[in-house]
Amino acid sequence: MADNTDISEEILSNARAWPFEEARKITKRLNNANFDKDCIILETGYGPSGLPHIGTFGEVFRTTMVRNALKRICDVPSKLVAFSDDMDGLRKVPDNIPNPDSLTEHLNKPLTQIPDPFGTHESFGDHNNAMLQGFLDSFGFEYEFMSATECYTSGKFDNVLRDVLENYDKVMDIMLPTLREERRRTYSPFLPICTQTGQVLQVPTLEHNSHAGTIVYEDPLTSKKVEVPVTGGRCKLQWKVDWAMRWKALGVDYEMCGKDLIDSVKASSKICRVLNAPPPENLIYELFLDDKGQKISKSKGNGIAVEEWLTYAPPESLSLFMFQQPKRAKRLYFDVIPKNTDEYVTFRTKLNNEESDKKVENPSWHIHNGDAPKDKVPLSFGLLLNLASVCHAEETSVIWGYIARYADDASPRTHPFLDTLANLAVNYYRDFVRPSKTYRQPSDLERQALEQLASKFSELPNDSLSEDIQTVIYSVGKEYQFENLRDWFQALYQVLLGQDQGPRFGSFVALYGLDDSIKLIKRALAGEDLSA
Repeated sequence: MADNTDISEEILSNARAWPFEEARKITKRLNNANFDKDCIILETGYGPSGLPHIGTFGEVFRTTMVRNALKRICDVPSKLVAFSDDMDGLRKVPDNIPNPDSLTEHLNKPLTQIPDPFGTHESFGDHNNAMLQGFLDSFGFEYEFMSATECYTSGKFDNVLRDVLENYDKVMDIMLPTLREERRRTYSPFLPICTQTGQVLQVPTLEHNSHAGTIVYEDPLTSKKVEVPVTGGRCKLQWKVDWAMRWKALGVDYEMCGKDLIDSVKASSKICRVLNAPPPENLIYELFLDDKGQKISKSKGNGIAVEEWLTYAPPESLSLFMFQQPKRAKRLYFDVIPKNTDEYVTFRTKLNNEESDKKVENPSWHIHNGDAPKDKVPLSFGLLLNLASVCHAEETSVIWGYIARYADDASPRTHPFLDTLANLAVNYYRDFVRPSKTYRQPSDLERQALEQLASKFSELPNDSLSEDIQTVIYSVGKEYQFENLRDWFQALYQVLLGQDQGPRFGSFVALYGLDDSIKLIKRALAGEDLSA
């Protein structure tokens, strides 16, 4: 943990940032529930039928933020459990695997009982669990991995499975009203594992015997009655009942989830209380939206993969996106990447000069667990993008030629994060800016203003500050009486850069250089093709 000597206990206890608010929910729970455990358990769940995705990152990152805040205001140890539902039956064959036909015969079997189509692990479940752990490890998350298969078969869940059986009727009273009529007729909280086929069976329970610890069902192949223990991995539970059972068995104190699981949380919480255990504290976060405002889902494939985001921006920008306003629905698409990158840089820069009470509200403080880098980032991502755009940069070295002139003490060696941003800016320009660039010719008024701007630039010293350059740009816009100065700046972007907006134009000119900016204006006025 980072050094907190400059952050008083009072400041930490009153911090308004949402991770601290969530952490205080947990500490209140400890005080109210006669807490006698030696460890606080925070959980995040994972369905391993597919690969880890950006939602997986978001949930683990956010839960980690809560845990970090908890460590600072509470002396009780804690751990984050990453739980894999790898005993679930495979409902359909994923599209993104080799030899998908090979899995068809294994439908409805637990994922850990299905051969690995990739040929690298003992089972498909083991393969995807390894992918999950590798994914989490790549971000440095601190967690304990747990497998549903292991918990069921080792007997870890046995006592609570017997509790569910003893409270069978009460559990059914909670679940049946949540189901459609057709589903009610066949629903059972217990799903037996067929001894012949190995499939997870969706069959009604004909009898339940809490004294013997068994249920009776009709074998769909033989139509014979089969009695099976609910323990030892011979049965698993339906989703909402399973969640409640897991909360009690593992002693989960905190688990967040998406808005789409509100009804599941309600039902599972009721069941947890029937099992004589308090349900965990939780945060219900909003779902992500695509570029058309539709909910992002794995099945639709309308989202962004983590690796795609990281092609164009540093991981800290993704962390900021996840940190900011978790209870508000947000568009998760490529066009939000530059804004989040620059906001991260802004927060990181501000942090070093803030008082302690402001630091704990700064997202960068949470992203870096109180120990954000202290090196300066002299240029914004937006400026680097504009520079890449006007230079048609294919290599970072082109950008560094201008950076070195703008900040003579900067180099890839002395400013590695800036170098990273420059590389990412080239990637983003190549894939998103360049294909959409559309230059236009200036109007008569804009032409006159641009001529005057070039003249004014020629009168400025080459080492003019961006603020002084911005003042000149403003003065020209006012001189030519643009109804709205925003129209003047938009004209600059559209005519000179082939885009509708960007960062402060004065900052761009300072970086690009006054002489090169004058040349750019003259090329535009001469009607040259600036896209070449």
